[in-house]
Amino acid sequence: MGISTDAIHAGQEPDELTGAMAAPIYLASTFAQEELGKNKGYEYGRVQNPNRKALEKNIATLEKGKYGIAFSSGVAAIHSITSLLNPGDHVILTKDIYGGTYRLFNTIAKEKNLELTWIDLGNFENAEKALRTNTRMIYVETPSNPLLNLIDLKKTTDFARENDLISVADNTFMTPYFQNPLTFGIDVVLHSSSKYLGGHSDLIGGLVVTNKEEIEQKIRFVQKAVGAVPSPFDCWLFLRSVKTLAVRMERHNYNAGKIALYFKENFKNFKVYYPGLPEHPGYELAKKQMRGFGGVVSVDFGKMELVNNFIKKAKLFKLAESLAGVESMVNHSATMSHASMPKEEREALGITDTLLRISVGIEDVEDLIADIEQSLE
Repeated sequence: MGISTDAIHAGQEPDELTGAMAAPIYLASTFAQEELGKNKGYEYGRVQNPNRKALEKNIATLEKGKYGIAFSSGVAAIHSITSLLNPGDHVILTKDIYGGTYRLFNTIAKEKNLELTWIDLGNFENAEKALRTNTRMIYVETPSNPLLNLIDLKKTTDFARENDLISVADNTFMTPYFQNPLTFGIDVVLHSSSKYLGGHSDLIGGLVVTNKEEIEQKIRFVQKAVGAVPSPFDCWLFLRSVKTLAVRMERHNYNAGKIALYFKENFKNFKVYYPGLPEHPGYELAKKQMRGFGGVVSVDFGKMELVNNFIKKAKLFKLAESLAGVESMVNHSATMSHASMPKEEREALGITDTLLRISVGIEDVEDLIADIEQSLE
């Protein structure tokens, strides 16, 4: 099946009892058992729930994987990945990464005695140089947040297999609609489902997908033991949202391309980061491993006066911590998403005080451009 079809139907059969096209929401905290050791597949709401099971089947199908595991937030999903590591293990991570991932791994490293190396994985020679005898995992985010740098998924897989590492890829920005890291051989795919999968700025969640049973069992144990699971209602809402993933991502992609081109052509002194622009260093790679360029455009305005004008005067672009809703949003990475990263490290990466990450919504693009014009005129 095509991804648009799977988004609507995978894990979402009509209700067996009534034929209802919208599945019922199972708010049960516990389930009656027929006798000792015999039940209908459900025992306790923290461990299993029909709505969560449907969501997990849906994301596994969309990511072309075997196992989907749902969590109550994106960082809870990321945290579950650390269960694959032992004290003393070494992890290679891409430098340009979501601030919450940076904060979490640095915290876990201290608690679990892990060794971390943050490097530029745009050049894979850096990975070879960073390799140690105790290296256990390589963690990438492509495109990266917020500078939209790309990492070669095939090279990541080859490097991981040659050195017996677990490969992890955060696919939040692209979603399964535009990119499927598992098909390149990546071991684990992560999503902050709060973003494009939820898509309406009203849900918090995280998802893990893998093809490897031994990884699934460890992550599933964390899900059960820690209990950071989404509610049945949230799972139901995620599934409803995913039904429109294809049409939303197409519009996000179209609008973002127009916005990136507008900034590039009309503001020559701005730095525009978007993998759909031919001058982007990852443009050719994007065309090989992605089916679209996504809905995020990052722009370095160069002057704080321009940043403040845009934030204060824009009517459609709302200043907000998150991204990927149907409405357009702007994030000041230095003080919001990447505030936990030391200033010198942020600036070395290019995350300056004058950089804004723009999440382009699905409004009429003419209205979005007009809003940019009036805010910067």
